[in-house]
Amino acid sequence: MLMRTDPFRELDRLANQVFGGVQGTWSKPAAMPMDAYRDGDEFVVAFDLPGVDPDAIDVDIERNVLTVRAERRPVGGKDSDGDTVQMQVAERPLGVFSRQLFLGDTLDTDHVAANYEAGVLTLRIPVAERAKPRKIAITGRDDRKTISS
Repeated sequence: MLMRTDPFRELDRLANQVFGGVQGTWSKPAAMPMDAYRDGDEFVVAFDLPGVDPDAIDVDIERNVLTVRAERRPVGGKDSDGDTVQMQVAERPLGVFSRQLFLGDTLDTDHVAANYEAGVLTLRIPVAERAKPRKIAITGRDDRKTISS
């Protein structure tokens, strides 16, 4: 279902985990974790985006390339006295997250369904009719010859 992947994405993820990730920017977005699997006649991709406002998520498909971009903005605002809130602990990653998947021709990218619930963006992409398994009828000739010895 997926055509290819970035061979260095896992190394980047491990380096960010060990050395501390830098906030993603629009020019260099951070990666987001995902799962991808086939469920019957659908290809399902789930992206973890906890704390991201649904309006800050963009999903595009162009030439069988699925792109998901999201931005988690810092908490800001005023406290009850009208003073600016000052963060005491900020451990959750902020910034821009992006992921691209190269989809095969076996998927029907015109009928993608997206759902965002409990911080997980789930995309369901139907398998194209031409890619589904089908039975091939076998025909034979009725004029069989018998060999006698």
